[in-house]
Amino acid sequence: MVEKKGSSSSNNVGSIWKKFKPHVLMISTQLGYTFLYFITEASFNNGMNPHVYITYRHIVAGVFIFPFAYFLERKQRPKLTFSLFVEIFILSLLGIGLTLNTYFASLKYTSPTFVASMVNTIASLTFVIAVVLRLEIINLRNPRGVAKVLGTLISLAGVMTMTLYKGPIVRNLWHPLIQIQGSNGPHEHWLKGSLLTVSSCITWSIWYIMQAYTLKRYPAQLSLTTWMSMIGGAQSAVFTVFVQHKPAAWTIGFDIDLWSVLYGGVICSGAIIFIQLWCTEEKGPVFVTMFNPVGTILVAVLAYFVLGETLYTGSILGALVVMAGLYLLLWGKDGDEKVDLIMSEESNDDYAPKTKDNNVILHIVEP
Repeated sequence: MVEKKGSSSSNNVGSIWKKFKPHVLMISTQLGYTFLYFITEASFNNGMNPHVYITYRHIVAGVFIFPFAYFLERKQRPKLTFSLFVEIFILSLLGIGLTLNTYFASLKYTSPTFVASMVNTIASLTFVIAVVLRLEIINLRNPRGVAKVLGTLISLAGVMTMTLYKGPIVRNLWHPLIQIQGSNGPHEHWLKGSLLTVSSCITWSIWYIMQAYTLKRYPAQLSLTTWMSMIGGAQSAVFTVFVQHKPAAWTIGFDIDLWSVLYGGVICSGAIIFIQLWCTEEKGPVFVTMFNPVGTILVAVLAYFVLGETLYTGSILGALVVMAGLYLLLWGKDGDEKVDLIMSEESNDDYAPKTKDNNVILHIVEP
């Protein structure tokens, strides 16, 4: 009897962990991204070129993940055809080569809090793109369908608020506990930085949609992460050669620049991207994007209370509007998942979603 109770308790713990494992992993990714914002800002203020940083970071990520991908996915990794390579090349461009170069360039002109807040728009932008591509169906007769449309419009209104309106500066209540050189001064070219951030969020949204398709054809997350890191690093290197003509920019010392490259490569472009791919395959892209507001809150708290960063009322107001719209959209999308689940359980088709692969297909239409 005792053994049965112990076994039952162990099974309950295991089932709870299995249920909430994706949630725990996604929260850990937001913690990792939170520290990334500040270590990269410190590095950029120290003179590190953002495009050089992206190149080095993904080369480090590719070298770090390659041994794991090679040995752990030997039997799982499918044959790389030319068409699949082209698909991964485009995926790398959307997720790294183009997106991250514009994303981190915008950090130089704005602030970590603003950039982290704008990431919340990815879910809404993905929804708009999915509607345009007819991957998403809107039923305006259903309250959840109306919620998806309203949530998207509210989120985009928040984006416009953050982009076009700065407002008064929020006064710091005490001196910062940690000082990052150059982080407290007003940022010039705010509109230019805002437009760069918006463009990166659009390409990032397309990347999330494309991930689901590519994972269906190439279901090896470690190998796909390695390919994207190496190809994305090469794309960024070519781009950097055209925009950065000073050879000295490629030289980094044993300082914050080196640590930012290692942290970004090993943790963010390596471990976090792998975790996101796994969660995308298990729960769908909408599940991955719904945790972005967690990172926004963490960044805002650290930036204002710990680092003493200058905050604007426009950024705070816009971020609140974006998050309200985001969760309204997610509430509407949650209804889609329940409908898919009921239809799957009632279906007697041999291809009903009893496998992981079919679970990916069900979530392709989700942002």
